[in-house]
Amino acid sequence: MCRLILTLSVLILIASCIHQPEIAQWRGQNRDGHYPDKGLLKKWPAEGPKLLWASDSVGDGYGSPVITKDGLFITGAIDSTCYLYSFDLKGNLRWKVPYGPEWAISFPGSRSAPTVVDDLVYAVTGKGEIACMNRKDGSKVWSVNLFSDLHGKNTIFGYSEGLLVKDKMIYCTPGGADTNVVALNRFTGGLIWKCKGVGQISAFCSPRIIHRGKHNILLTFSELTMLGIDADKGNLLFTHKQDTAGNVHSNAPIFDKGYLYYVSGDGNRTVKLKLSDNGESITEVWRCKLFDNIMGGVVQLDNRLIATGHRKQELMSLDMESGNVTRQLKIGRGATIYADGMIYLYDEKGNFHLVDPGENSLKEVSSFRITRGTKEHFSHPVIANGTLYIRHGRSLMAYNIKQ
Repeated sequence: MCRLILTLSVLILIASCIHQPEIAQWRGQNRDGHYPDKGLLKKWPAEGPKLLWASDSVGDGYGSPVITKDGLFITGAIDSTCYLYSFDLKGNLRWKVPYGPEWAISFPGSRSAPTVVDDLVYAVTGKGEIACMNRKDGSKVWSVNLFSDLHGKNTIFGYSEGLLVKDKMIYCTPGGADTNVVALNRFTGGLIWKCKGVGQISAFCSPRIIHRGKHNILLTFSELTMLGIDADKGNLLFTHKQDTAGNVHSNAPIFDKGYLYYVSGDGNRTVKLKLSDNGESITEVWRCKLFDNIMGGVVQLDNRLIATGHRKQELMSLDMESGNVTRQLKIGRGATIYADGMIYLYDEKGNFHLVDPGENSLKEVSSFRITRGTKEHFSHPVIANGTLYIRHGRSLMAYNIKQ
């Protein structure tokens, strides 16, 4: 009996020590544009779904909101200073705090979505100021500048990476000669490792981590090269170079069944690579020049990739086995996400589309126009708790899309 009680006590202690952090980040839990909501509308009224609330004062910017179980966080610029905003889920502003100078040249405004992990929020400005803030009140825990502190180099459109957290590390791409990609301690901001990569500046890519062989592999892009880096130690495992110039690679690479896929608007555009079993080398399988999304994200559905083209402004479905585009829908170019069997497309002209991605077709079901907000329609939409969130410049809107 004593042994049983001791065993149960140990198991309870172990269970209490296992903590799965609450994470809210760029393009959803897995950074893949998939949102888990069910019971969503399969068709909208002509005027669009019901507007639950809106705020027209979130500052200039393009960064998407991120949604937690009890709130919402978004960045925006006022007079070249970036602010982090915290709202409750009814649209009431809880607080806003400044955390660094924001990009004010080409497409001025905030660039990226914050990352929330438990009680900490991580955000970065276009000028490379990373701040770790308390989720409750926005008070600053630590800050690091990617350029003045980590010797990085900025890009022509400002630093735009969505910061990635795993365990105690937070990853970012300063783009310096020695500090091309780095891992920082997410609790202190201290440097854990640095990787030279191939010595190129950042390419607007928000990284992902996959597991292969004995490696956790950080996948990201520098200016002209895809990088595979050991996420724990910082060793460069493999690279894939662009054959032609083109330094905008905003879409995170995709890993499926032993293969890597990346989609770009420049250079090689869409490429399939076989990743070795040990995760240390790659072999090219095919390229597709037509499928060339530049920054709107890519959705994987079974054996298909779905995104809009950059030069040919249509929604496309690409077969992952052959590399051929099999379906096209003339609907415009923009940001694409997925939930409950449907594609949601926010195009760059301000129209929002609901698309049925059937196996043999892409069919538009409903659409409405976004009339609030300012400047370009570049932000990626977000779905959480049956609510569709859309950011257009200074405006943030929440729509009810539950059945």
